[in-house]
Amino acid sequence: MAGAYDDRDGKIWMDGKLVEWRDAKVHVLTHALHYASSVFEGERCYNGKIFKSSEHSARLLRSGELLDMPIPYTVEQIDAAKEAVLKANGWDNAYIRALAWRGAGEDMGVASKRNPVRLAVAAWEWGNYYGDAKMKGAKLDIAKWRRPDPATIPSEAKAAGLYMICTMSKHAAEAKGCSDAMMLDYRGYVAEATGANIFFVKDGEVHTPLADCFLNGLTRQTVIQMLRDMQIKVHERHIMPDELESFEQCWLTGTAAEVTPVGSIGDNTFEVGDLAKRVVAEYERLVRA
Repeated sequence: MAGAYDDRDGKIWMDGKLVEWRDAKVHVLTHALHYASSVFEGERCYNGKIFKSSEHSARLLRSGELLDMPIPYTVEQIDAAKEAVLKANGWDNAYIRALAWRGAGEDMGVASKRNPVRLAVAAWEWGNYYGDAKMKGAKLDIAKWRRPDPATIPSEAKAAGLYMICTMSKHAAEAKGCSDAMMLDYRGYVAEATGANIFFVKDGEVHTPLADCFLNGLTRQTVIQMLRDMQIKVHERHIMPDELESFEQCWLTGTAAEVTPVGSIGDNTFEVGDLAKRVVAEYERLVRA
C-alpha cells in the first residue's frame, strides 16, 4: 500500500459493517474534529494473530469511559471487527488502528452528550516504525513540551488530544535530523518518547520511568515481564535527565515501535548492546510464537 491514507484500495470497518476504503468518511462538523473527543488503539498482527487483541480492546473501552464517552461495543465485538478487517484485506501481518469518537449530532459546543459515539477499525501494512534503527539505534531529541500533571488530563487514556504535544515534539525532532523526541514530565523527570515508552540499562540492570503520568503501554508491560522472566532486575522509578550520561544502553517500546534500540538522546550516546539486542530478539520471538 502506498499513497495518501484516504485514497487506497481495501476495506475499513465502520459502525458495524465493512465499507470501501475511500467511503470511510465523516462530516466536517464531527465533534471529535473540533474538541478531540476521540480515543484509539494501535495493534499489530503477526502471522495471522493480533498480539494482545483483547487487552487492546479492553483499554479502548476504558479510554472511552475516562473521556465520559461510553463506546457501544463489547471487547468481543471489537476483536471480531479487527479480524474482519484483516480477512477482508487479506493480511496476515499488519498494523491495526481502532478508533472511537464523538460524531456529528445535535451538539456542537464543548458538551456533546447527544452526539453518537462511533467506532472504526482500519489496518495497513507497516514496516519498522523507526526504519533501520533496530540495527544502529534511533537518534532522539529532547522535547521542550512536557507530559502534563495527571490532575489536568486522563493520563491513563489513549486519547487523541494527548498526542498534540507529541506531534509538535516529533516535528521539531525530525527538523533536527532525529527520529523522535524524549519527553520529560511536568516535574522534570524522564517520561517517554512521543509514542513509545523508554528503558535504560546500567550495570546489567534495567531502569524505566514510573508510569504515573503517562500511558503504561502494553508493550512496556510485556517487556518488563520478559526481563523479569530472564532474571534481570527492573527498577520502575523516577529518572532525572542528568542520569542519562550514566546509562549504557537504551531502547523504546510500543506497538508501532516494537522494541527499538536508541543510539543517542541529545548529547548522550548509548551502545546497541547485548541486552538490547536480546530484548529485540525475544520480543520478536514472543509476538510471532
